[in-house]
Amino acid sequence: MSAESTASREVPKENRFKAWRQTRPFWAGLLTMLGGVPIAYLPYGDMRLGNMTLAMATTAGAGALIIGVLLITLGLTMWFQPIVRVFAGVAAIILALVSLPVSNFGGLVIGFLLSMIGGAMSISWAPAPPVEEAVDTEDDGEPEASVETSAEAGAVLTAGLPEQRGPEHHATDKTIDANGGRNSAG
Repeated sequence: MSAESTASREVPKENRFKAWRQTRPFWAGLLTMLGGVPIAYLPYGDMRLGNMTLAMATTAGAGALIIGVLLITLGLTMWFQPIVRVFAGVAAIILALVSLPVSNFGGLVIGFLLSMIGGAMSISWAPAPPVEEAVDTEDDGEPEASVETSAEAGAVLTAGLPEQRGPEHHATDKTIDANGGRNSAG
C-alpha cells in the first residue's frame, strides 16, 4: 500500500458520521426506533403522582412489548442493512397500525405516529448517486447544448407546423375530419 491510496480513502473524523448517515435512511431508522420505545414501555410503566400510582398495564402487554422490540429492530435494520429498507418500512407501517389496538392506542399515539413517519421515510428513501456521477453532472443550471444541436432541434420541432414552412407546402397538406374523410388544407 502506498501513502497516496490510504490518504485518498481516509475521511476526516468529523465527516465520518456524516458520510455514514448519508448512505442509509438514517432519520427513518431513528424515528422508527423512537416510535418503538413508547409502544413497548407504556404497558409496563408506572407513573407516580404524589401518593397515587397510574398504571397503563393492559392485557395485551406481551403483544405491545413484541411490537415495540420489532420496531426498534426494524429501525436498526434500516441503519445497518439499507438494502432492505423497503421491506423494513412496510413492516414498520404494519406494526405501527397493529399497535393502535394492542398497545394503548399505539403508545398514546406518539409511538404510532413516529413509527408511521419512519416507515414511510424508509420506503421513500433512495441512495444518492455515486460521487463520480454527481461531479460530472454538476452545471450552472443552463442546458449544455451546442449551437448545431439546438438548430437541428428547432428545425425538427418546427418542420411539422404549416406556418413555419413555405407557401408551396400548404396546398399539399391533408387533414382528416371527424368523419374520417380527407380535406385539403390551404
